[in-house]
Amino acid sequence: MSVPPRLLPWPGPSGQRSYLLTDYGDSHLSRLADEMEEVQLAMGTELLDHAADMLEDRKAGGLEFRFLSARLCEALRDVLRVAESRGGRLAAPGGEETEPEGRLAADAGTAE
Repeated sequence: MSVPPRLLPWPGPSGQRSYLLTDYGDSHLSRLADEMEEVQLAMGTELLDHAADMLEDRKAGGLEFRFLSARLCEALRDVLRVAESRGGRLAAPGGEETEPEGRLAADAGTAE
């Protein structure tokens, strides 16, 4: 049984999407990707908590909010990549694995 390519939680060297091609889901790189996803989700949660606190702080200025907005955008980008990756690995109705939506183009890096 072949496992569909896994979208990794980090971009390739040129910012392109990176995929893991393997016939088993418990490789070293697969476990590293799982750990990275957990870190990204935890960081997003912490950043969201910080944003809530900052919104209540009347002394926070424009520069702080610009910085916060940039970090929130990064966190959202990470969380969306994690969601897409995990969604691509869910079993479709009927037990078949889902395939990524044609994103294994020449610009997509692969690992392992």
